[in-house]
Amino acid sequence: MSAKRNIQIIYKEIPQGFPDASKTFEIKKGTIVLEDVVLKSDEVLVRTLYASVDPYMRGRMRDPANKSYFGAIIPGDVMEGGTIFEVIKSNNPNFVTGDVVVGYSKWEEYSVISLDVSDQRQFKIPNAKNSPVPLSYFLGVLGMPGLTAYVGLHKICEPLTPGQTLFVSAASGAVGQVVGQYAKVLGLRVVGSAGDDEKVEYLIKELGFDAAFNYKKHEDFNAILKQTCPDGIDIYFENVGGKMLDAVIQNCNSFARIPICGMISQYNRPSDQEPIYNLVIAILKRLRLEGFIVNDESARYRAEFTETFTKLIKEGKIKYKETITNGIESLPDALVGLFHGKNFGKASVKIADL
Repeated sequence: MSAKRNIQIIYKEIPQGFPDASKTFEIKKGTIVLEDVVLKSDEVLVRTLYASVDPYMRGRMRDPANKSYFGAIIPGDVMEGGTIFEVIKSNNPNFVTGDVVVGYSKWEEYSVISLDVSDQRQFKIPNAKNSPVPLSYFLGVLGMPGLTAYVGLHKICEPLTPGQTLFVSAASGAVGQVVGQYAKVLGLRVVGSAGDDEKVEYLIKELGFDAAFNYKKHEDFNAILKQTCPDGIDIYFENVGGKMLDAVIQNCNSFARIPICGMISQYNRPSDQEPIYNLVIAILKRLRLEGFIVNDESARYRAEFTETFTKLIKEGKIKYKETITNGIESLPDALVGLFHGKNFGKASVKIADL
């Protein structure tokens, strides 16, 4: 028997404003003897292959007294999030050695976790070693971000009428790029915003958006929305909040739909949230604004989403941009970089080969 390296990422303290990789997290080096691990009923020992970094994680780095849909992470605990892992030892009748699973686990190279087949957040990747798409896609376009795009559009935005205008913010991100491409497949006119010119060019030339703009070059969001959405906005897939949402409301058509997926511009402003001044327009134009959490809808939409998007990827109608860094030690920087726009597409970290 020999000890295996088992690096862990410890969540140290609640950040004030933007998290800092060195202050918020600690890289803890340790070892584990796999043969000595004793599993309780329904537990498995897993080897982490990929870890996802996502904007919602900032919301978990809060005072535990502040309740939300997802529990706060306690300082001193190992950080956790969406992962892809390989089962290497099992005391769970539903999972066997060699299974590759998408789920939630600790940010460590080896973990002992309890798996429940009723948990809609987790699923096995069939024939993972010979997957026709990169495994990382199951944390992205075929995972939570892709499902988020699908749920937001179908649950809140129907009817998805060809020719109507959809605007999506953070359009080159994990969710936004899928929203835009899928909307194009459905026949909508698609406009997106992103944070640099390279991303804007990618949206138009590679993903087929009808128009896009670099929001950092436009102080007057109202004006650029009038220019890029001359017929008004019928659907706004909301990812950023703040001033952009305020401007969008002014440019909405009557009966426009706004699925509120995220507000990344506000996550690091706990005591300085930007107000929305034009909300009265929601009454005058009969707008529908609805927040949603994708995990609430997984059971209803997972099967049809997987079938639809697998087909569209195979047909080349949906492409997927990723930023993948290597090594578990890079996880803190990857997460912090997300809030500064350093990622291009879905951000994930590769920890081990399958």
